[in-house]
Amino acid sequence: MNLPTRITLFRIFLIPIVIVLLISPAFWSCFLAALIFGLAAATDWLDGYLARMTNEETLLGKLLDPIADKLLVLSALIPLVELDRVSAWIVVVIIGREFAVSGLRTIAGSYDIYFAAGSIGKWKMGMEITAILFLILDFNFLFHIIGQLTIWIAMILSLISAVDYFTQFWLRINPSRIT
Repeated sequence: MNLPTRITLFRIFLIPIVIVLLISPAFWSCFLAALIFGLAAATDWLDGYLARMTNEETLLGKLLDPIADKLLVLSALIPLVELDRVSAWIVVVIIGREFAVSGLRTIAGSYDIYFAAGSIGKWKMGMEITAILFLILDFNFLFHIIGQLTIWIAMILSLISAVDYFTQFWLRINPSRIT
């Protein structure tokens, strides 16, 4: 259990705290939720950076990191639907993409095909984090507009990224091996 993996586990530990703060009726709780969500999002960069710089990339870390990312984003988006800060259909598209790409990665792995996170996926994640922060702090018109704009960009990047993953898969797979 190296430091990068512990940081990933810390990110997962922060998720229920963010959810509780998001659904709390106290005015100040959204500010604290945004702060903790931002901290958790920063650990996504930190754990990967440390793992690469210290040459401590592990299988456990490679498995936990994308799960922690998905849990963080999706567990924040769902309460934001309830708070009427994001449309449910946008969240369904984003969740659907995550399930589809995760399923594809599982199938691809059974054929010894692995995908590194691409630049589109990194931009998607950045837009999701930005959108969620502005949607959590949706107390004025400017934050509302920025949150809505960035969640749309994140959704579009989600779809582009999914198409990219599926295209890469079909270009690398031998169709005769699929049963």
